[in-house]
Amino acid sequence: MSDLSLTILPETANDATAIERLHERTFGPGRFVLSAYRLREHVGHRLSLSFTAHIGTLLVGSVRQLPICIGDTPALLLGPLTVEPPFRDRGVGKALLARALQDAKAAGHRLVVLVGDAAYYTKAGFKPIPKGRAIMPGPVDTRRLLVAELVEGAFEGVSGAIRPDWSAPEAIG
Repeated sequence: MSDLSLTILPETANDATAIERLHERTFGPGRFVLSAYRLREHVGHRLSLSFTAHIGTLLVGSVRQLPICIGDTPALLLGPLTVEPPFRDRGVGKALLARALQDAKAAGHRLVVLVGDAAYYTKAGFKPIPKGRAIMPGPVDTRRLLVAELVEGAFEGVSGAIRPDWSAPEAIG
């Protein structure tokens, strides 16, 4: 990022339209049938744990986190993480991911789950969830279901269906 001045900011309600347009451009209409979107339909993400990346005044990336449970264990679902194509491979996604995990840990969260490319996310501390241990609401490639322990050992003994955590405060729709 030496050639760019990147700023990571907490998401605000005013960012919603720009982020939705970013998701449209980068993921297309097929994003709505993904299992992770089924969770997002039922509970909003936390603004305090969702971030935008800016170069100057241009929004170039976004990451969101929403409250879920794995069985009865509270966790966060990270995603979508997206970066405008011209700014990929410049550390924008990595910076968004680091900030999201750092602030989640600081807020007392213990686990973060996502569906994504293991080769990319394992560099940030995510590891595959053993097949059958956590069940998404709908089909998902189990090799892409990953978890990060923000507290060592936090995933020990955790299993069950992944569902929205409707009791979580701060969720927005």
